[in-house]
Amino acid sequence: MLERTSTTERYARGVIAAVVAVAALVLAANAGPARATDHGPHRQAEQVQQVDGSQRS
Repeated sequence: MLERTSTTERYARGVIAAVVAVAALVLAANAGPARATDHGPHRQAEQVQQVDGSQRS
């Protein structure tokens, strides 16, 4: 017949399961698609013009 587990053992298993779940969620959140690194030189020039235009106002 099965023995009853102690309260301490049940809490320990619960804490371990929670830690494993959090670790899995953190790893899954960091495993997303990579961001684009560059949109080309025309995109950078456009951003510089916007900054220069706001400083002249």
